[in-house]
Amino acid sequence: MTVKAKNDSSNNLIRNLIFLAIGLTIFIVTVIVTYNTFTKPFPGLNDFLSRWEGARSYWVDGLNPYSEEASLNIQRAIYGRPSAELEDPGFFAYPFYTVFLLLPIVGISYAWASAIWMVLLEASLIIALIMLFDHFQWKPAPLVLGGLILFTLLSYFPARGLILGQPGLLVYLLEVGVIWALGRKHDKTAGVLLALSTLKPQMGYLIVPLLGLWGIRQKHWQFVISSIVSFVVLMIASFAFQPSWLNDWLGQVGLYTGYTQIGGPVWVISNGLWLGINPDTGLWQVNGGYGGIIEFFIAAIFYIYMLWTWFVALIQRKQERFMWTIVMTLTITHLVAPRTASPHFVVFFIPLIFYLRWLTTTYRRRGASLYVLGILAFFFVQQWAHFLLTVDGEFEHPTIYLPTPILVFMLLLITRKMWWTDSHDRLQAEAVAV
Repeated sequence: MTVKAKNDSSNNLIRNLIFLAIGLTIFIVTVIVTYNTFTKPFPGLNDFLSRWEGARSYWVDGLNPYSEEASLNIQRAIYGRPSAELEDPGFFAYPFYTVFLLLPIVGISYAWASAIWMVLLEASLIIALIMLFDHFQWKPAPLVLGGLILFTLLSYFPARGLILGQPGLLVYLLEVGVIWALGRKHDKTAGVLLALSTLKPQMGYLIVPLLGLWGIRQKHWQFVISSIVSFVVLMIASFAFQPSWLNDWLGQVGLYTGYTQIGGPVWVISNGLWLGINPDTGLWQVNGGYGGIIEFFIAAIFYIYMLWTWFVALIQRKQERFMWTIVMTLTITHLVAPRTASPHFVVFFIPLIFYLRWLTTTYRRRGASLYVLGILAFFFVQQWAHFLLTVDGEFEHPTIYLPTPILVFMLLLITRKMWWTDSHDRLQAEAVAV
């Protein structure tokens, strides 16, 4: 190694250490501010609380996180008592390896743990945004960058996720990380991230097999092996620490539909004619009709179309369609999933960044930034207004689940050639560079 190479390596190390120190300082300061202004005076983040208390019950109390005793601990933490018949029982309801993720913070107070978790989710949203910039090769103007950061944290779907402590925001980062790592040829890293993204299976039950099949078809064996090995390690560790976890988890998952009120967008569309408020409970319910049959047929159409896109991208090897197929698969996932949550819709930031980059690069005028800010402002107001004008007590109106995924699906259909051309151009550029 030459003296110049050694100096460059040393400078890079110093620069990385400085960035790490700055990032860690910002993280710690933000956690302290969050603790003092939010999580200590206003305990909440109930989606996180169920997971944290389940993990704490396991590591500290020695309880099976799926057991009745652990569930009672969760309910007392949420309600101060066991849950009533029509209340969310707050089951742990996640794969067992979630307890490994939460181990570092189960020994501190919930106020501190939830502050750390909220800041971690905020960081996840920002890091995912930066990864998307890099993946789509976009350097937004400072004004647009500021608007996107604010939109990423404060628009309805991520803000609701932050308030609830929704682990889906972390899964979103992992899914974006897989896309970014594959684009950067970091196949081993992509494999590990894909395995970790199974933390919330309903967010990736379609994208995981797509990426696995793509890895096999394209002979990206490091990605395939890394994914399998990482997942096997999670499974072995889970069974070693809690042998009965799979049956226990599936048992709680089976009860999930009994206390969750709203399904995915296809469920809402299918049951919309018969959806109403139960006057005795004040909860949303299906009053009867043919919703189940309609839902089955609509979902089947989406699944068939999705499989066709897989066939074209994988079997016919039309590689330029792969990124579009990934985004279409994620979109269909959140359209047809039996149960979803509005914070999961942060995955639609992926196509948003693509379209905004296209807008600013196509219209290279000063007004392009204003167009982007106008679009962000429109969606910010639309989403929050929809929620505030339709919310019923503590519950979102079922229609909150419809506009965004349907709009993205339609856009993906209409602009599919734009995606294909963009990917083709980038593949050509990579080939020339090699």
